[in-house]
Amino acid sequence: MRRKIPTTAALVSFESAARHESFTKAAEELSLTQSAICRQIAGLEEFLGVELFRRSRRGVKLTEAGLGYSRRIAARLDAVERDTLAVMGQQGGGTIELAVVPTFATQWLLPRLKVFKRLYPEVTVNLTNRTRPFLFADTDFDAALYFGDGVWSGTAAHFLMRENPVPVCSAELLDGRSTLGAEEIAALPLMQQTTRPYAWRQWFGSLGLNVAHDMTGTRYELFSMLAQAAMHGMGVALIPPMLIQRELADGSLVVPMQHAYLSENAYYLMIPERKVESNIVRAFRDWLIEEARVYRAEAGLG
Repeated sequence: MRRKIPTTAALVSFESAARHESFTKAAEELSLTQSAICRQIAGLEEFLGVELFRRSRRGVKLTEAGLGYSRRIAARLDAVERDTLAVMGQQGGGTIELAVVPTFATQWLLPRLKVFKRLYPEVTVNLTNRTRPFLFADTDFDAALYFGDGVWSGTAAHFLMRENPVPVCSAELLDGRSTLGAEEIAALPLMQQTTRPYAWRQWFGSLGLNVAHDMTGTRYELFSMLAQAAMHGMGVALIPPMLIQRELADGSLVVPMQHAYLSENAYYLMIPERKVESNIVRAFRDWLIEEARVYRAEAGLG
């Protein structure tokens, strides 16, 4: 059965004209004449039986139907472009689409990916931020870096490492002191990480303390946000040192009390069942597990 789909030329012309709300600018962008753009859009409106633009002497404006259609078409053309670039980029190799928790990927994974690239120069690893679990069946992801309990339906979980968060803040918050006791830290504004709601309770608990307000305070979704807030003197945060090595080295963050605890949850590489036999995914898995093992040994994480 023939699909009821407009021509690609018509959709591309419409998307450009809708984005600019100008047939002239669309023509310039696509290296076409303005009359060619007009014909493509007129043909598209006839095909749809819907007016997409209102014309006037001052130019064109999207109708309500045109605005909704342009948003959907733009998203689908972007997806087609990504798929096309992915196929063009393979050139006999392969691509791994990896969902990642952002700060861990930026601070720990990215500095090591060049090693994987030297070992497998034909493989491209694309990273996309995902902070929470999702259904692999609804995405094109081949694997995910995930922080949690390792339970994710329909996947194989590969342990990488636990976190060992320490309290950090700006030097100005210490008011000339070099260290603080746990009770003094409890008196400061405690900043929270959204996906680690019990972090402060676990940290104080590991010292045998019960702090009533350990779950209150400003919440940030990403460790990178938490680190920035701490650097600006907004409070004290619990952050694993591996995620803030540069900030600790240059003194923009300091550790007021050298006490850490190993988190109950951990970082895992999650691979959906449909991808466990993929050669390039297995190669990435084996490389990543070994990198994590070496790091754990060097950092004393066990």
